[in-house]
This record gives sequence, structure tokens and C-alpha cells, in this order.
Amino acid sequence: MRGRGVCPGGTGVGHNGHVYYTDRGIEELEQRRGDEQVSLSWLAGRLQTFTDLNPEFETAVDRLATWLARLDDEDDDSED
Repeated sequence: MRGRGVCPGGTGVGHNGHVYYTDRGIEELEQRRGDEQVSLSWLAGRLQTFTDLNPEFETAVDRLATWLARLDDEDDDSED
């Protein structure tokens, strides 16, 4: 997979048994804050702050935000 390096010492195991660098951050988020509930408005603000501080990730964050915003659209399309 592009953009997901195999991490031999990590803890996250992908669907094919490989461990990916990207999974470590997701796992840390789940472990540290998995029990919290936040609003999408709060998340949007954190994503905006992140891209302001890290403009090189703006495209990826924008794609994630768009994907999250349109999740329900996929369900609507299947009913037509």
C-alpha cells in the first residue's frame, strides 16, 4: 500500500498481518482518548489547527474531512 510503511516493531496489525506506521498513531488515539466523546465541530477545529501548523498535510486532512462529511451520502446512493 502506498503511504503505509511496514513497521516491524509496532503494535498495530493490518488486515494482512503487517504492522503499519500509520496504525500506531490511530492506536494511540484510541488508547488515550477512546472513551471521550467530541463534536464534529471540535474535530473540525483541531483539523484546521493541525493544517495551519502543518500545511504539507493539508490535502490529506482535507480528503479525510471530506470523506467523513460524506459518509452518509454512500448510504443514500444505495437506496436509489
